[in-house]
Amino acid sequence: MSETIYIVDAFTDSLFSGNPAAVLVLSQWPRDEWMQNIAMENNLSETAFVVKEGTQYRIRWFTPSVEVDLCGHATLASAFVLKKHYGETREIFEFHSKSGILPVSIKENLIYLNFPSYPEFHKSESIKPSELTSILGKEPKEIWQGKDTIFLYSSSADLDTLSPNFQKLSELPTNRGYIALWINDTDKGNVDYEFRFFGPGLGIPEDPATGSAHCCLAPFVSNRVAKNKFRSRQKSKRGADFFIEYQTDRVLIGGSAVLYLKGEVNIPT
Repeated sequence: MSETIYIVDAFTDSLFSGNPAAVLVLSQWPRDEWMQNIAMENNLSETAFVVKEGTQYRIRWFTPSVEVDLCGHATLASAFVLKKHYGETREIFEFHSKSGILPVSIKENLIYLNFPSYPEFHKSESIKPSELTSILGKEPKEIWQGKDTIFLYSSSADLDTLSPNFQKLSELPTNRGYIALWINDTDKGNVDYEFRFFGPGLGIPEDPATGSAHCCLAPFVSNRVAKNKFRSRQKSKRGADFFIEYQTDRVLIGGSAVLYLKGEVNIPT
């Protein structure tokens, strides 16, 4: 028995940028071991598995090494596949997940994910900025810990200079991943903030495009610049663009997607 697999570049409108995710839409759930093996074989940062339940969908995400509770780019890729290849005509529908119900809406050719926000942060007492010189290559001006650990830098150029030692980075405390962030607090430029996301403990040394990072970034940035709508860019090698709206307990994360590959995967019976 075989199933169709799609590989989609998410949070971009052009191929070979954004973040590639694999998507399989199935009629029933296979064994967890099989899904983990498929994700390992794909060797992408995330593989999403989707099963329709009633009128909505359930989604699960696997990195090459673990199942995760939330993933932005693979959710956007899944919504794109459902709209383009499975006849989903609704402009608003839902994914059920380990992180609760995740509404999806289509607005002006952008797919918006409605994700929970994680606004709780405290100044790090366990990591000293000076430690980051040998781990990332440059000392941040501040370190904040929440769902993700944020290293705040003074300029966009600072983010370009970072060259992480992922083994040492993975030894620093975090609840999920590490974000190197620059906030544009002026009215110049076409982005409000730029960032890089590192997830060595998740099997993702550096992620090309991380939608779920905005669950932390949106409240963190909003608290500093007194805005709730943002244009952001992830400064990975592939690059990714996001349209963000912070709604206190939720974050709308908008982006585009393009299909790279469609194929068949054998499922053992």
